[in-house]
Amino acid sequence: MTAQDQTALDLTRRRVEGVAAVSALTAKALKLTQALSGIEMDILRLELAIGRDPADRQLVQELHDVEKSAETMREAQADCAEEIAAAEEDVAALDRLIAATKGG
Repeated sequence: MTAQDQTALDLTRRRVEGVAAVSALTAKALKLTQALSGIEMDILRLELAIGRDPADRQLVQELHDVEKSAETMREAQADCAEEIAAAEEDVAALDRLIAATKGG
């Protein structure tokens, strides 16, 4: 195996690892989306309950707590989206290197 073949093989291995990282991050993003959807359902439930009993301070406090959780989850989603973008750029850079080693 030539040095160029070894380099191409190493780049391909790194690309497969990068694609696996993108896949794992995408799965994380989907889990965050599911979790946020559940939290948003809780928000709706609490808003309906407050509409029926606006004087219930416990419901109001619970709504504020759940809204904070939703905001935390949205921040986690944004962070994950940034991680995905960075991982995808890493794969694209490897694609360019692989093409260069093939003379393309």
